[in-house]
Amino acid sequence: MIEAVLTGAVAGGTSIVFAGLGELTCERAGVINLGTEGSMLCGALAAYVVGINTGSPWLGVLAGIAAGALLASVHAVMVLHRHANQIAVGLVVTFLGTGLTSLFGQDYVGKGVQPLESWAIPGLSKLPFLGTVLFDHDPLTYLSFVAVPLVAWGLWRTRAGLILRSAGEGPEVLEIYGTSARKVRWIALLVGGGLAGLGGAQLSTAATLNWSEGMTVGRGFVAVALVIFAGWHPLKLAGGAYLFSGAIALQLQLQARGWEISRYLLESLPYVTVLVVLALLSNRRIHGGPAALEKVFEG
Repeated sequence: MIEAVLTGAVAGGTSIVFAGLGELTCERAGVINLGTEGSMLCGALAAYVVGINTGSPWLGVLAGIAAGALLASVHAVMVLHRHANQIAVGLVVTFLGTGLTSLFGQDYVGKGVQPLESWAIPGLSKLPFLGTVLFDHDPLTYLSFVAVPLVAWGLWRTRAGLILRSAGEGPEVLEIYGTSARKVRWIALLVGGGLAGLGGAQLSTAATLNWSEGMTVGRGFVAVALVIFAGWHPLKLAGGAYLFSGAIALQLQLQARGWEISRYLLESLPYVTVLVVLALLSNRRIHGGPAALEKVFEG
């Protein structure tokens, strides 16, 4: 059962990893985007619909990225140009994404999709235990393995990362040196929304292979919480994402094996796990975020 749980943790955690990396990008630039959940839903539906209608899951993935970024642009306009409250706008954007996907996705419930098939890595996939857990997944899961250290490297070892972090720490300094903080935040929000859409696309076309209303069931909000309590660090964020997904996989395994535990209690297990971990880590992780985070943008 341990092998099945860990395999499920990796496969199911990929969508949260992408959404979390997107939110981390936004927050490093000084903007909280609670619309991540909505972008995930839009990405999931767009990937599913385009994959069905074209027969190409990769076109579906591209559509998912575009849909997530498009919804994030609503957040960008309201926050960066209309100076609206970030938290309130993020919630409204999520409700917008939920409503749109419920409306346009009702005809696609239960339809089969051309899936992103698993790629078993030759040799490595045959390794005992680790082969199944790490080396027999869909290509987007492998991409997430690369994306996490790549984002960490980009944030701390590149000029683009320095500019992004400066937008979150001291936007007025960027303006002095001729770089628009608003432009940097626009790019961060679009990238963040696109990554959330990518996470949604992986969820619908590789992990669950179906579409249902509200299928992300709070994964976007979990991603936002993990970013903050992981100390805005990509590697710790990924660990939190796999922990949450592992709790879901454990819950499914316990149900499948007929454990006499309330179904509702088992379904709450992943969220309770995250809450407990966040509570234990909160004193150490809550401080040290970007200085401009949550402030009204005045540029």
